Amino acid sequence: MKPEVVFVLENAAWPAFLVEAGGTVRRSNRAAVQTFGSVLEGHSALLSSIWGSNNTITPEAFLNQPDFHWVEPANITLAVKGGGLAPFRVYVAPLSRDGQRYLLIQALKPVPNAAGGAAPSGPRPVPAAVPVPAPAPSTPPQTVEAGLAQRQKLECALQLARAVTLDFNNALTSILGHTSLILDSMEPGSRWRESMLEVEKSAERAAEIVSDLASFSRQEKDTGEKAAGNLNELLQRTVGLFKAGAGAQATWVLHLEDHVYSAKFDEAKMQQAFVKILENAVQAIQPKGRIQIDSRNLRLEEPLHDGTAQVAPGCYVCVEVNDGGCGIAPADLPRIFEPFFTTKPNPPHRGLGLAWAYGIVTNHGGSIAVSSQPGAGASVRVYLPAEERYIKDRSLKSADLTGHQTLLMVDDEDLVLTMGQTILSAFGYHVLVAANGARAMELISANPDRIDLVITDLVMPNMSGRELIEHLRVLAPRVRILCTSGYPRGSGLEGEVAYLKKPFTSQELLRRVKQALE
Repeated sequence: MKPEVVFVLENAAWPAFLVEAGGTVRRSNRAAVQTFGSVLEGHSALLSSIWGSNNTITPEAFLNQPDFHWVEPANITLAVKGGGLAPFRVYVAPLSRDGQRYLLIQALKPVPNAAGGAAPSGPRPVPAAVPVPAPAPSTPPQTVEAGLAQRQKLECALQLARAVTLDFNNALTSILGHTSLILDSMEPGSRWRESMLEVEKSAERAAEIVSDLASFSRQEKDTGEKAAGNLNELLQRTVGLFKAGAGAQATWVLHLEDHVYSAKFDEAKMQQAFVKILENAVQAIQPKGRIQIDSRNLRLEEPLHDGTAQVAPGCYVCVEVNDGGCGIAPADLPRIFEPFFTTKPNPPHRGLGLAWAYGIVTNHGGSIAVSSQPGAGASVRVYLPAEERYIKDRSLKSADLTGHQTLLMVDDEDLVLTMGQTILSAFGYHVLVAANGARAMELISANPDRIDLVITDLVMPNMSGRELIEHLRVLAPRVRILCTSGYPRGSGLEGEVAYLKKPFTSQELLRRVKQALE
């Protein structure tokens, strides 16, 4: 096995090492060497060299257990650097490659309890949430310990998801490449053609799952500055999508803060997070039921521990989604953010909804917590960092989104052009389209005073959107510009250029066009 594939854990804050079934430690991260000493350096150390003498099981027997599952910890004593023994909560993930079996071991130190000793390291149910907005005056040590442990488990899950994504993408690239090559060379009447098409279809489905996994597990933050926004406005638009679709039969109740704090967020991503949360709520109450959404300003003078969420002092907007559904079983509650964990048996449910929301919220510097009682519904709370200032609610009604101006939409993807032309034309705009920058320049040259707004993708072959913008500033300096892209907004775009991140809804497109024209 190639340890580099797994060791995205190299920079993890907790000790992690890769061990062969025979007990040889093949790779250790920095935290492991710092915790256990130089005995773990190199590629031939033995697990027995740090194994505590008071453990009730030998390292060989421990490694050869047949039923390892990484989410269930083991209580193990290990020899730490400088001498002495310390208890650890150990998570083990079995891995295999080319017929060889390996174990990925991650050692998390228990949180001390109020008496000064190590708190029990077995899994605990997530405790009931602390009331919001006022934090409890004192948080029980067991609550803090359970929350920290669960958060560490989730971070482990995200680290492993990143490693799995890299390996699976390489494998699927090879599978799809060879499959397409065989299909191109195969006779149309071959009796194996249908089977090869099924292989290709299955690989494409697997690629979709890996893409979902990568989307919520990625660590990197968007480099562009996020614009300050109004979360109430975003929530109203998101609920509107459900009222017109899957949640049409639900009773929606919105209690939104009158003057909500200003928060910086990526609109498309944050909407995805709330869509995933609301999808779960709709499924919980089907076919009919009540979903209540509250937003409130929150100012914390001291840390707040809400289930698995740890919220530092500061200003936040707290969004709470309550459903009146069947609730979540206590045994399932600690695992709801784990990738691919789901209580729904149907194949369309991949178990990535809340994990995706968790990744988006934490990448915004926020926290997310869930509490539930069986038969009494569930409550999801999102804490997003905010500033103690207010942004006017700029939500627009459908009648306000209409226009009469002439727009030029530039994109190298025909599906996007067709979608944009259909939506904008339906709301009164006259729409021209161009599949590349050169064609856009021809249309602008022929209509220098007629076009009011150019909507251009940034990433296009031959002439990029950035190059087109530079030409526009010379050829038609009065024309307004709206950029679109599937990538985060880069630092090279000046502030006066409006920006819309793909994927976007029809309402987002219409609203951003209206704002750009104003």
